[in-house]
Amino acid sequence: MASFSSTTESTAVVAARRADIWAALTDPDVLPRLTPFLQGIETDGDTWRWRLASLKLAGITVDPSFTETMRFTPKTRIEFEHTPPAGVTERGGAQGWYALADEGTGTRLDISITLTVQLPVSRLAAPAVERVMGAAMAQTGDRFGRNLEKHLRAAA
Repeated sequence: MASFSSTTESTAVVAARRADIWAALTDPDVLPRLTPFLQGIETDGDTWRWRLASLKLAGITVDPSFTETMRFTPKTRIEFEHTPPAGVTERGGAQGWYALADEGTGTRLDISITLTVQLPVSRLAAPAVERVMGAAMAQTGDRFGRNLEKHLRAAA
């Protein structure tokens, strides 16, 4: 089993109040509506289990679900780290952060996410697998941004 990772980082100034963006980013019912491929989130306090739609990487279908420990600094920062339950093997996981700060009449939103998956393919496939992962993450990020802005406009 080989491990493959891809990281995406982005910064945007969103025309919305920080409190409204925070409310969307910390709501496990709203996030799946905003995030492509995210089917649902089950929560137990600061432990969130993310269920993603099936992905095809290197000719292999992966049904990723993974457990994250979430750390919230109210209205300014969300950090998450892959922490599978004891005795459970999860073939995918994420780690990263969201940071929010007032900027002008909007909110600066910085995001960094690293997604890691384990696949039963040779590590030699890394360039191809990680290129596909990166492209999928970029597309997901673009759609998430559009969906977040649409959600915030509807909530205003």
